[in-house]
Amino acid sequence: MSRSERPASEVEPEREARGVHNPRVVDLIRLDPESDEVVLLMLEERAWGTVPDQLRQLEVKFNSYLSYVLDGHMVKQYPQYKSKRVRFQLDCATPPGQREQAMLTAMRNFAGSEDLGFDVNVSR
Repeated sequence: MSRSERPASEVEPEREARGVHNPRVVDLIRLDPESDEVVLLMLEERAWGTVPDQLRQLEVKFNSYLSYVLDGHMVKQYPQYKSKRVRFQLDCATPPGQREQAMLTAMRNFAGSEDLGFDVNVSR
């Protein structure tokens, strides 16, 4: 029996792709036991500057994370995180260049104004 022939109850839902390019998905959410902060991870596996609208994609992703937290959606899904501080973390494959650094600084400043943390981690 092919996947399309299976009853809907037996078909496993397809997961949306994670990454900066997809603002509909929170790439990863976890509790950092050391800082006791909720970390919302954004993944950028592409090298900086390889996609023309990459910075725009990052901005849209960042804004969707802001909405998820500030509009209360995160706490509705994870009530155990209600009193926890929140930090966004961007894990990227390559070090950000000057253009990216300017955008990341603006994001860090804005997050800070909303009492949210913002870190960048170069993973390779």
